[in-house]
Amino acid sequence: MLGKYLEFSVHAPDVLESLGFYKALGFVELETSDVWSHRYAVVTDGDICIGLHDRIFDAPALTFVHQDLARHARSMIDHGFDFTFLRIDEDVFNELGFADRDGHMISLLEARTFSAPPDDLEHSSCGSWFELTLPVRDTMHAGHFWAPLAPTLLQLREEPTTHMRFDAGGIALGLSESIALSGPALAFKCHDKNHLESLLERHGIKSERHPGFEGAFKVIAAPEGTKIYLFDEDFLGEAYIVDESDQPPDAD
Repeated sequence: MLGKYLEFSVHAPDVLESLGFYKALGFVELETSDVWSHRYAVVTDGDICIGLHDRIFDAPALTFVHQDLARHARSMIDHGFDFTFLRIDEDVFNELGFADRDGHMISLLEARTFSAPPDDLEHSSCGSWFELTLPVRDTMHAGHFWAPLAPTLLQLREEPTTHMRFDAGGIALGLSESIALSGPALAFKCHDKNHLESLLERHGIKSERHPGFEGAFKVIAAPEGTKIYLFDEDFLGEAYIVDESDQPPDAD
């Protein structure tokens, strides 16, 4: 339904400032195409790609690539999807967008807008990325929306169910009821705290200790507002690993 994950798209009023921030943390800039008329850059650590857009749009957004998007859009309309925007024509770059039940934007494009990351990239100084987290009002309710779009349930916390993790087109997508989250966030398992602290001090990057989200020891805010949460371990741990025989929550 979603296609293949492309990027976490954010509005970056100063693309160069945001680009410098991520590169200071060890992210790598990728070559972009000229499909967008606005200033645009993409950074990656080999696992998560972040698209920095110098334009005002419903951001941040989870962006995916789906072939034959015009036909797919018609199928989605038949299945009752209500698009926030729909640009499908022979002389435009086809794209569409819709929101989940908590207002998080999802966008689909007809083709990639940057080159694929090399296979041999090392992790950034943040460590290994393991989840893109969306704050939700009710995890089960949100899970009902996401299950048809991302039918592989990876992990969840039970009794009560306050956190789910899906495979959404190749990205680990978390749904969390944590009140500490003010918006979508990136979660990393940090491998070298001393190196990270030294790097933050050297580049004058501000951070907050013990921000209250799932036991994170630090959060860093990018210039455009993206929150990066740093952990000692994956906070779901081995609480529940879904077997192939297990089923995701039923859709409403």
